[in-house]
Amino acid sequence: MNKTIRRASVFTLLLVLSLLVRATWVQFYDAQALADDSKNRRNAIALYANPLGNIIVAGESVTGSKETSSGDLKYQRTYTDGKLYAAVTGYSTPLFAPTQLEGIYKDVLDGSDSRLTTLMDTVTKEHAAPGNVITTIDPDVQKAAYAALGDKKGAAVAIDPKTGKILAMVSTPSYDPSTITGASDGGTWTRLTKDPDKPLVNRAIRQPLPPGSTFKLVVAAAALEDGLYGSVDDRTASPDPYPLPGTTRELTNENPNAPCENATIRVALQYSCNNVFGKMAVDLGQDKVRAMAERFGFNDDEQDVPVRAYPSVYPSDMEKSETALTGIGQFDVTATPLQMAMVSAAIANGGKLVSPHMVSQVTNADGDVLEDYDNEASTKEIVSPGTAEQLQSAMQTVVSDGTGTNARIAGATVGGKTGTAQHGENNSQTPYAWFTSYAKSGSNGKEVAVTVLVEQSGAARSEVSGNGLAAPVAKAMMQAALAG
Repeated sequence: MNKTIRRASVFTLLLVLSLLVRATWVQFYDAQALADDSKNRRNAIALYANPLGNIIVAGESVTGSKETSSGDLKYQRTYTDGKLYAAVTGYSTPLFAPTQLEGIYKDVLDGSDSRLTTLMDTVTKEHAAPGNVITTIDPDVQKAAYAALGDKKGAAVAIDPKTGKILAMVSTPSYDPSTITGASDGGTWTRLTKDPDKPLVNRAIRQPLPPGSTFKLVVAAAALEDGLYGSVDDRTASPDPYPLPGTTRELTNENPNAPCENATIRVALQYSCNNVFGKMAVDLGQDKVRAMAERFGFNDDEQDVPVRAYPSVYPSDMEKSETALTGIGQFDVTATPLQMAMVSAAIANGGKLVSPHMVSQVTNADGDVLEDYDNEASTKEIVSPGTAEQLQSAMQTVVSDGTGTNARIAGATVGGKTGTAQHGENNSQTPYAWFTSYAKSGSNGKEVAVTVLVEQSGAARSEVSGNGLAAPVAKAMMQAALAG
């Protein structure tokens, strides 16, 4: 009898100990995970118990907070010109994790950043006043990009080459973040996520696509820096069409009447000669082309502006025929509009790339600076000043007398490169239209580098071109930037 009682007692004791161990584990180890769980309603209640700090464009807040009249959230995030600035601000909603600048600076904007807490806050246990995020965005350039893209599916980025400031970042179709900031806006969220046009995706930095002939600038830079050719006006050894090594295929040109046989780099950029840059990439070899691409920023998986951009890619381990196709921005080469804007910015800035950033400063509620990105921007020499000068000259020929004439601006020096990238197996779908460029004012010294991508415009396939669709958008942006 005693033996049975002892066994029952031991078993009961073990159960009690197990319960205590489990309770201790939950309290001390799982507590933080449970507190941080996105499904924990208390987090949303705490986050929206006070007004959030703001994201600022040209001295004006493009975000705000309003008191709610129902539910358990005291405040709700609001947006001014939400569709215009969605690719910059992102959203803050009780339904899902915040994105873009709302996500990067969540702690500053909700007042939980330790740098915002004052001694008085500690004594009184009051919620710290939230800070603000001051962007580099120029509203005139942003509006010009958004208006010019219109109902096209695409993206545009503008950078000040001298400072690295991102003056515009637009992705279309856009969405209004205000429509998903309420606690009951789940239906709108679901429709946005299921929309085949993917309005929630920031195409400017998060959807790398084949850059087509805009990538020829990178190949030309590699050829000049390597010494394969000494000048953009040296004739190349380029048969037209160019037989792809190891295959029976030939690399032809869009315009069969263009003077592409043995063309100079200037003429090859002017007429966008595929044969020249396909052979040039093979002559250089994939390693040299990749090295130059990586100097511009390709294959960088930590490209933060400060939102992290998806890496643009130059591939490796290719056959020579595939290397030839990379020379015209095809095969497995992909790029974001941000990346191609960086290429043009570096060329425009004498070969030096200033790290691009769309936040100027982060401040507390009193305006004291917590972070200063303008003063922290780094500069890296990508190509020599001589190479940059030659590429500038060749890009100017593209706009004055080549495939980029729709980007001409009276009273400004404009250089550019068009691109029409194949889309789908055997180019079965509508091609992508690209234009990358830079402009310098002849009167006020202002400069800007711009890249525009048009994924889909509704135009007939025969009408899709970088000059026809993307260059007019870039022109509108450059005009706005130079006007200041």
